[in-house]
Amino acid sequence: MMYSEKVLDHFSNPRNVGEIENADGVGEIGNAKCGDIMKMYLKIDNGIITDAKFKTFGCGAAVATSSMATELIKGKSIDDALKLTNQAVVEALDGLPAVKIHCSVLAEQAVRSALSDYYTKQGIDPLPIVGEIKMPEE
Repeated sequence: MMYSEKVLDHFSNPRNVGEIENADGVGEIGNAKCGDIMKMYLKIDNGIITDAKFKTFGCGAAVATSSMATELIKGKSIDDALKLTNQAVVEALDGLPAVKIHCSVLAEQAVRSALSDYYTKQGIDPLPIVGEIKMPEE
């Protein structure tokens, strides 16, 4: 399996690892089949994601996609973060092997899950805004 330089870089030197204390939104998503679990923490100020951190238990591609996803949404509005697709994560990493595409879906869903939590904490029903959180298939 060949990984791009960017995937290897984000795996070896992942950005934004850790937890955010008193995060405005926390989302956890896991894939029981492959054992990857991602937890995403967001700090949101006036609709802008001022910080994003993650903890991922999983393969190198899972770590790299989480790292890239946090990089892609930091400093962006919630609306922009909601437009983040797994395809955008894959492209930002210069591609992923086909068997690892599900990792990018996990990253996208982890962001959505954290945003869902944010809206729930605000007393807003997240479903119409964020949509359903889907568990990726292998």
